[in-house]
Amino acid sequence: MFRIKGRIPRKALAWGLPTAWGATAITYKLTCPLAQEAGLGARIVTSAVFFAVGTGLIVHVRQALLRELRQVRKVAGAAQNALLRPLPARIDGLNVAAAQLSADRSACVGGDLYEVIATEHGVRAVMGDVRGHGIAAMGTVAALLGSFREAVHDEPDLDGVLRRLDRALARHLRERARDEHPASGLEPDTPVAEEFVTVLLLEIGRDGEISALNCGHPWPYLLSGTSVAPLARADPLPPLGPFPLPADLTPLRCGSLLPGDSLVLYTDGVEDARDARGRFFSLQAALIGAVRNHPITPQTILRTLFTALIRHTRGRQADDIALLVLRNDRTRFQCDPLGARGTARPATTNPQPTNHL
Repeated sequence: MFRIKGRIPRKALAWGLPTAWGATAITYKLTCPLAQEAGLGARIVTSAVFFAVGTGLIVHVRQALLRELRQVRKVAGAAQNALLRPLPARIDGLNVAAAQLSADRSACVGGDLYEVIATEHGVRAVMGDVRGHGIAAMGTVAALLGSFREAVHDEPDLDGVLRRLDRALARHLRERARDEHPASGLEPDTPVAEEFVTVLLLEIGRDGEISALNCGHPWPYLLSGTSVAPLARADPLPPLGPFPLPADLTPLRCGSLLPGDSLVLYTDGVEDARDARGRFFSLQAALIGAVRNHPITPQTILRTLFTALIRHTRGRQADDIALLVLRNDRTRFQCDPLGARGTARPATTNPQPTNHL
C-alpha cells in the first residue's frame, strides 16, 4: 500500500506540471489585456511567454525520457547479470575471465551466452550466439543457459548435453510462437522461422584433454607459449534451430590444454567488427600481440583484446561481442623415479596470480 501511495504523487507531478504550464499559457492568451493588443511590444511579450512554456515542456519531457531510459537500463542490466552471472576467477584449477559487450547501447544486453561449470565429468563450457541482440534475445539465452546448467551435471557424455540444449531451444521457440501469434494457426510443433543459435561445447578433463561439439560457432584459439592457432579446423555442424541434430554425435578430440596454455572462446561479432574503412578486426593478430606481454593471464588477454576492439571500431561495433578465456593453472604432477613408493612431486609450473578485469 505504501508503494502505491508513493507512485501517485510521481504520476501527478509528471502530468501536473505540463498541464499547469499549458493552462498558464491559455489563461494568459485569453485573459491578459496585453495578449489582446496588436502592437509589436505585446507580440514580443506573448511570444516570450509561449517560448518559455514550450521550453519548459520540452525540458520536462526530456527529463522524463531520461528517467525512463535509466530505469530500462537498470532493469536490463539486472536481467543480464542474472543470466550471464559473473564467473568465479578459478574453476577446478582453471583461471577464468569473461566479458560481454552489447551492440544495443539502449538496453545494455545482448544475445551472446557463456558459462563454465566444474562437474564430475570435467570442466564443461558453453559459448553461444543467439540470432539478433537486445531484450528480444534474452528469452532464448535464458532457456539455453538454464538447460546447460542442469544438463552438464546429469549427462555423462557431451552429446547428451547438446541434445538437451536442442530440445530446450525447440520448446522455447514453440512457446514463443504461441505467445506472439495466438491466432496465427501455427501448430505447437512449428518453430519460429529463421531462428537459430550457434553453440560451442567444450569439456576439459583433469588431464587437460579437450573434447568439443560445435554447431556453427567459430573455433576458439589455443595459446601455447607464443603460438596462437585455432583449436580445430573441422567443419562445424549446422546451428541449432533450423536443422535436426544427426543421429551420430561424436565429440571431437582436440588435443590437450597443458599447464600454462590458454583457450580463447569468442562470438563472431569479434571477427566481424570493422573499422571506418570497412576492414575486419584480426583476432589472431591481436592474440599474437597479447601473448608477448608477461604475465599472460586471462584478465590481461581480455583487457588487451577489448582495448584493441574498441580502438578498431571506435566503440561502434555492429554486433554483440563476448570473450571467454580459460587458462590451465593446474599443477603438473610427475612420478619421482627415486621414490620407493612412487611418490609424486610437482613440476616447476607455477600458477599465475589472478587479476580481476
